[in-house]
Amino acid sequence: MNDLINQSVKNNILKITLNNPSAQNTLSLEIINNLKQIILNADNNNEIKVIIIASNGKIFSAGHNLKEINTHRKDKDKGLDFFTTLINSCSDLMLSIIHNSKPVVAEVNGVATAAGCQLVASCDLAYASDSSKFATPGVNIGLFCSTPMVALSRIVKNKHAMEMLLTGDFIDADKAKSIGLINNSFNEEELFNEINLIANKLSKKSTLTLKIGKKAFYNQSEMKITDAYKYASEVMIKNMMEKDSEEGIRAFIEKRKPNWN
Repeated sequence: MNDLINQSVKNNILKITLNNPSAQNTLSLEIINNLKQIILNADNNNEIKVIIIASNGKIFSAGHNLKEINTHRKDKDKGLDFFTTLINSCSDLMLSIIHNSKPVVAEVNGVATAAGCQLVASCDLAYASDSSKFATPGVNIGLFCSTPMVALSRIVKNKHAMEMLLTGDFIDADKAKSIGLINNSFNEEELFNEINLIANKLSKKSTLTLKIGKKAFYNQSEMKITDAYKYASEVMIKNMMEKDSEEGIRAFIEKRKPNWN
């Protein structure tokens, strides 16, 4: 993997760091494909229990690389083939986060716009520094943030999502927290430690239980409430039959820590 994305593993936690601050950590096609592969590899690695996505520099990610997009307008098809590959690949990246069995946490210390904001919205949990800002500003350049809209509209209320999408205006970390785009914000000096505390807490949970719960959460969210209850009941019954559930309940009764191994 190239130096545009750094990886490190500590205490069963994989930290993925976008490392192209000179290009505002834009999501070029190469970056998208590499990031997706890292996330897919992590899903198949039993040693990894939590994934953190962070960045170096003052820009978390400015979204798609507009220079790359503009270059392909010179193609014979005016860029249609490349644009199709780019947008579909980006959607696949976001889905790889949602479908990943491990919790994926966004660590935002800077500006997240367009597909960068989409990346934050697609993560299971998201935390930011107090100085961070968020926007879906595609409307300002004649390119509506249609795919970021998918992620955004699923985690914030319609009026808030539409305000971001229609105006393209930035919102600060406090507003992002209040509308549900992020879980919480911290002083910049505290962000790293707070993220580590959260990730370490998650890493101590039963990997199987987190996998079951994450999959069930996203599946039921697309269902009608009666279907959701039927589905969730089936999931919970199966979960009760797992060894981790047996061990966890026994440990609780015996007033000891569970042994997930």
